[in-house]
Amino acid sequence: MNDHKPLYRFSLSNAKKYGEVELWRESHKENCVCAREIENGISDNYSDNSLDTDFAKNIISKFGFNRVMWVLCNTIQRNNHDGRFSPENKSWAKATFIPNDSERWHYEVTSHQGLVNMFTDRVRKEWTQLGLYDRTHCIEGGDYEDKIIVFKPSTLKDQYKTPEFQLFYATGGFGCDPSKMGQQINGYFLKDGEFTHFRRQDFIGILKEEFIPEWAAEKLKQYEEPDDTPEIQMEGM
Repeated sequence: MNDHKPLYRFSLSNAKKYGEVELWRESHKENCVCAREIENGISDNYSDNSLDTDFAKNIISKFGFNRVMWVLCNTIQRNNHDGRFSPENKSWAKATFIPNDSERWHYEVTSHQGLVNMFTDRVRKEWTQLGLYDRTHCIEGGDYEDKIIVFKPSTLKDQYKTPEFQLFYATGGFGCDPSKMGQQINGYFLKDGEFTHFRRQDFIGILKEEFIPEWAAEKLKQYEEPDDTPEIQMEGM
């Protein structure tokens, strides 16, 4: 699977403020390439008043779900008045915040909107087939320590966008407590036992008990014994 270029989700002004203009520029360039590839794919796969959307898999493989969906959300948001986009796709696109940079029109897909809508349907179907956890499976907020928490799918690379790799057992870190200033959360990937740390903002919330799979409950028993957590340098307050 391709190692996709990282998607920069913030504005150009934010990039200038934090010295990340090159990251913004590289991501913007890739967004534009992705939009043009989608346009070419639609053109090449439309015939006899029908669009074969199988090419969506190749686009996703090349650019990754995060970027393809970002480009489509941008396109639909910029054409929200157009009735050729379904209400479902408009609602889906609205849920993603895209900074209102003046350059965002560069990566708007300019193909016939009805065909872009069909392509979006296919991408969303491919996404649904991943079977990932979402907000309906989680308790948002609260203290994460000693809980199974769920990664936002956008945090994970495409090869790890699976329900198994979304599950993380939090053992500590200031980010576990929402009242603390720190963001770091330490813990284990339940899938393979790797001990590492992430930011609180990388997670949806705590997995509801009724959705904890049997294999995860068994894995959890390995980490619930005291004093078995490797030391890791904690961030400051």
